[in-house]
Amino acid sequence: MAASRKKVIVRRLNGTAQPAIVPGYLPPSGFVTGTGRMAVLELLDLDGRVVPIPLREVRMVSFVRDFNSADRVNPERLLRKTFLARPRAEGLQLRITFHDGDVLEGLATNDISLLDAALEDAGVQIAPPDIRSNTQRIYIPRAAIAEMVVVATIGQARTRPTAAKSTSSLQEDLFGDLPPNSRPN
Repeated sequence: MAASRKKVIVRRLNGTAQPAIVPGYLPPSGFVTGTGRMAVLELLDLDGRVVPIPLREVRMVSFVRDFNSADRVNPERLLRKTFLARPRAEGLQLRITFHDGDVLEGLATNDISLLDAALEDAGVQIAPPDIRSNTQRIYIPRAAIAEMVVVATIGQARTRPTAAKSTSSLQEDLFGDLPPNSRPN
């Protein structure tokens, strides 16, 4: 595992015998070991122990600013799950539907790192709709996703091309083969 670790809250799928919400620490990427049904998320819990959590039991991992351990219902403080308007940042606006029908929107990168993260971590990482909330980034494993739709592709604003040449220089190019005294005024 990487040397730097970030604060996370792991939310498990309903129906597991384990606690539904587990706080701990994970590296920013490359935190899944194994493949397929043997894929495991190795979480460093608050007591300093490495806790293996099977990836098939994970609903989502929220990278957070604070743990908010007093709040047992919504420690991620993820109040808004969809965008109110078109996002301003660049990327892919995704709408993810979980197996229980819950919907979450987010903004993913629109470059090759999206595929690298999907292969390396067996899921997708998105920025939440409200970046001012406690949740900075969300990882959703492939096993928890029932449907994923690209709602919009948001890119840089295109600038209008500026005139490279002035109109007088265009005139000179147009009538450049005529003698100077026969050019129109």
